Amino acid sequence: MANISVGIVGLPNVGKSTLFNALLKKQVANVANYPFCTIEPNVGVIEVPDKRLPILAKIVNTQKIIPAAIEFYDIAGLVKGASKGEGLGNKFLSHIREVSAIVHVVRLFEDSDVIHVANKVDPKDDIETIENELLIADLETLNKQVEPKGNISREEHETFNIIKFLRERMNQGIPARNISLDHLDIHAPKHERAEMIKHLNLLTLKPVIYVFNVSEKQLEEKEKTEKQIKELIKDHNFLYLNAKLETEVLTFSQDEQKEYLMQFNLEETGLNRLIKKAYETLGLISFLTAGVKECRAWTIEKGTFAPEAAGVIHSDFEKHFIKANVIQFDDFVKLGGWHKAHELGKVQIVGKDYVMQDGDVVEFKVGV
Repeated sequence: MANISVGIVGLPNVGKSTLFNALLKKQVANVANYPFCTIEPNVGVIEVPDKRLPILAKIVNTQKIIPAAIEFYDIAGLVKGASKGEGLGNKFLSHIREVSAIVHVVRLFEDSDVIHVANKVDPKDDIETIENELLIADLETLNKQVEPKGNISREEHETFNIIKFLRERMNQGIPARNISLDHLDIHAPKHERAEMIKHLNLLTLKPVIYVFNVSEKQLEEKEKTEKQIKELIKDHNFLYLNAKLETEVLTFSQDEQKEYLMQFNLEETGLNRLIKKAYETLGLISFLTAGVKECRAWTIEKGTFAPEAAGVIHSDFEKHFIKANVIQFDDFVKLGGWHKAHELGKVQIVGKDYVMQDGDVVEFKVGV
């Protein structure tokens, strides 16, 4: 199963916990369906919104729907000096190392009742504080790497060259994700270079989604708010929401939610947008299985071959893969299920070299 865990970071009092608590209210009730044994209080297993599942369930006549899920970690507020152990710094930096992507919550709202850790609302400064802490922690990791000596392989030699290059660039304040390794004079193919340093788990190499916590007024003034955000970050992987509002909306019925969100010209909640954005940022897609027992969305990375996808359901399925019946969701719905689809020859029979697509409805044939 693709590793889908997202760490929520930010300074204290930016609305991080409010956001996390709203996410927790969306937590998958039946956690037993997921391969996570112990869920700490600061971890929420959140379902990925997927409108296709209820439609499939109706067609195949099943009551049981199991959506894909993402783990969200609430990582306590980082403060200046976290990389040096300030606050609970080191412990939380180690938590961030374990996640696949970072959600960086930034406060954009003004509210005299909510104290800001630096006594002023300065989103640019806040973003830099967190970025710097992650950068300093990464430099410490790189500085601990010792040059290999003696009879070493070419790969060890080239890995250390990458480390030296990163160290030099990151000392200039550049996060690892913005450093290209393409022009390094080494033999390793370009597409393998990032993989060579993966074991270092660098924090600034992880993809970041910026979540700006805004006031209701800022939510209404869409253009003005977006302009302000775009001046703050060059990265366009962001969204904005009102964390307090998100918690309130969850108590409403689906129709009330729609009506409420329409006041702000929003089609769906910020939480749903965040979950989808996390999925997209990590390069993940879902394939679907639809049978009388259950309808289910399975998470895989883009570019996954059919046998590996089968292995997500059960490891034996990959080893004993024979073929798969595949049909796109829209065709499956149009034809009203497997029977008609097979009858009209609309089901593709694919082998080991088939690359899975988002929304594929699949039946795997395995020799177990």
